[in-house]
Amino acid sequence: MKTLRLITLTCAFVVGPIVVSAQDNMKLSYDRPAVEWTEALPVGNGSLGAMVFGGVEKEHLQFNEETLWAGKPHNYAHKGAAEHLAEIRSLLSEGKQIEAQNLATEEFMSVPLRQVPYQPFGDLYLGFPDHKNYTAYHRELDLSNAVSTVSYQVDGVNYKREVFSSYPDQILAVHVTADKSRALGFEVWMDALHEKKEVVTSASSQTLKVKVKDGALRGVASFKVQTDGEITTSKGRLKISNASWADIYLSAATNYVDFNDVSGEPEKEVEAILGKVDGVGFKAVKERHISDYRSLYDRFKIDLGDNGRSTTTTDRRIYDFWKDPNDPQLVALYVQYARYLLIASSRPGTKPATLQGIWNPKLNPPWFSSYTTNINVEMNYWPAEVANLGECHEPLFSLVEDLSQTGKSVAREHYNADGWIAHHNVDIWRGAAPVNASNHGIWLGGGAWLSSHIWEHYLFTLDKEFLKEYFPIIKESALFYSQFLYEDPKTGYLISSPSNSPEIGGLVAGPTMDHQLIRALFRSVIEASAILGKDQAFAEGLKEMLPKIAPNKIGKHGQLQEWMEDKDDPDNHHRHVSHLWAVHPGNEINWEDTPELMKAARQSLEYRGDNGTGWSLAWKINFWSRFKDGNRAYSLMHRLLSPAEEPSRKIRGGSYPNLFDAHPPFQIDGNFGGAAGILEMLVQSHLGKIELLPALPDALPKGQVAGLMARGGFEISMAWKDSRLESVEVLSKKGADCTLQYKGKVVEFKTVAGKKYKFNGELK
Repeated sequence: MKTLRLITLTCAFVVGPIVVSAQDNMKLSYDRPAVEWTEALPVGNGSLGAMVFGGVEKEHLQFNEETLWAGKPHNYAHKGAAEHLAEIRSLLSEGKQIEAQNLATEEFMSVPLRQVPYQPFGDLYLGFPDHKNYTAYHRELDLSNAVSTVSYQVDGVNYKREVFSSYPDQILAVHVTADKSRALGFEVWMDALHEKKEVVTSASSQTLKVKVKDGALRGVASFKVQTDGEITTSKGRLKISNASWADIYLSAATNYVDFNDVSGEPEKEVEAILGKVDGVGFKAVKERHISDYRSLYDRFKIDLGDNGRSTTTTDRRIYDFWKDPNDPQLVALYVQYARYLLIASSRPGTKPATLQGIWNPKLNPPWFSSYTTNINVEMNYWPAEVANLGECHEPLFSLVEDLSQTGKSVAREHYNADGWIAHHNVDIWRGAAPVNASNHGIWLGGGAWLSSHIWEHYLFTLDKEFLKEYFPIIKESALFYSQFLYEDPKTGYLISSPSNSPEIGGLVAGPTMDHQLIRALFRSVIEASAILGKDQAFAEGLKEMLPKIAPNKIGKHGQLQEWMEDKDDPDNHHRHVSHLWAVHPGNEINWEDTPELMKAARQSLEYRGDNGTGWSLAWKINFWSRFKDGNRAYSLMHRLLSPAEEPSRKIRGGSYPNLFDAHPPFQIDGNFGGAAGILEMLVQSHLGKIELLPALPDALPKGQVAGLMARGGFEISMAWKDSRLESVEVLSKKGADCTLQYKGKVVEFKTVAGKKYKFNGELK
């Protein structure tokens, strides 16, 4: 995929009367060190991440490198599984669900049954034994430059530490200073949780070598110290003394090359990376880091007002938001924090963000810290396009490309079909077969949902070269489903079987979500075929199949049915609401074309309720935004931004002190999904037009935003006051026709690529 980097280093966006400041208060700040991991602050460059605890006597940086996983190259497909497909379908058709699940467990599941976890790499420690009695402590993460800072005072000397993870230099950098000459002294060393580990210390550097238990991967991490003081070694540690400053540069790598190749040479890679920063100087390294980071971050600005709470520490603000959700600046901060996390965990050339981004401290992390495709990894990328970070979407496309290879054998062995398929979970070895248990692991939507991200990127960019490059992948996904769908003996419709509605109801025939995903995929392939003038006969075949796929249905409770049968339970408050996919992120169900289905979908969401885990709350924010109920969406934002571990809340979900989303435990998808939901309140473009402030809540009566992207290759900047649009500017990047809508007003106009179009609040 082509990568465009736009460097914007000005301090403000100016759009007619709109001036969106650089917002120096886009910071997470604290008045004490972190004790728990979910209080530490994340830094990352897409592949190398760390959690900065900000300790005084002992600083701890727990670090990860994205390719250190358990396991080894492996094809998870179950040979001969397809021989049992017809019997499983028949059992489901006869209502024998338990028998179908038992047969699937024995003959249809992945080999082995479970995938493998993402691993922590190591720990970098800095020891300051004489700094016990400190004052004036401050810890922060500045989102505007992606630098974490700790400062405090001991015996009249001001000490400061800066930490960041640099994408251009591929290092973790730590800069330690004292404002009194030769007053700085500390120790530095590494360790790891792995059983197989080795630490080698030399005159000014240290190397940590780890080997994953029962796996093929090993990792090497090295740091070098530069200082104006003295360096000695003792008991496996480097000791810096009589210094005014010291710089620590750390690099880490593994022998992972790709899902089939573990022949990498991490020793050479780490040495080469560190060699490039030798003698460069911290100032130059930091400037390169900030320039690169801001080329992405500065494209987008948001200002929702500040009522003074931004001067309070972030942990306290989260608690206060629970008591009174009147902190618009915290909402804006939450959006920018999600953008920061996406830049930090997903850059071109890296792997996509996992369930925990790139930050994981455990050898056995929750849900393996893997790629869960029945919503979670997709949710990670919901803000990518709209928040002007299209390049950060690229690692997900690379994952889809890998799965289009490993998923071919699964399609053949499990379904006797061409094309490719992915089920509900994926690891670094790109396992695409159904895993864990037949009652929830045989879910058929992974390939279709992931393919939708390719189509969405095209809709936002209108990049035909990108579409041409990835069209074969989404076509092969559609090819699988065109052969997998079969005629339901009861209704005559084409249905998806066996499958499930994620985590609810067990193994079934014809879950609504599958059919929504497949129809969306078929339509995108049909449209892409017309745009590119390719594979039109195949596209015609998909057109013929579309009306034969089981349709969305309204049930006896006025709900959108989750299954073929009308068996939804209004008292089921499960966190998954998968059958509303066609409302969001899909668009098949909407107020304009299918109002009755939209009402039924809203009824389903009412039945499910407002409680939920972190990512579930985030999805519901997006749903209510699509329903154009901004106040209901904001009430869920209230829950998402409330403290995760406040016992008296008595509900799940929320935010940890470092603003990480709580499932609980930590999952990063809620951060991304929640931010996307906020932006969905401000702009929606999923129906071929750009609707402004479609779900603006009463809690956000004024604001300004610049650099917000809309489908059709448009960049939106606008301002509103007293809950009414004041002005809007549209930058056309591709010269497409544009339709703007605000309340009952609509304006249609042709555009020229590169030209800006300005309107007042009346769209005049």
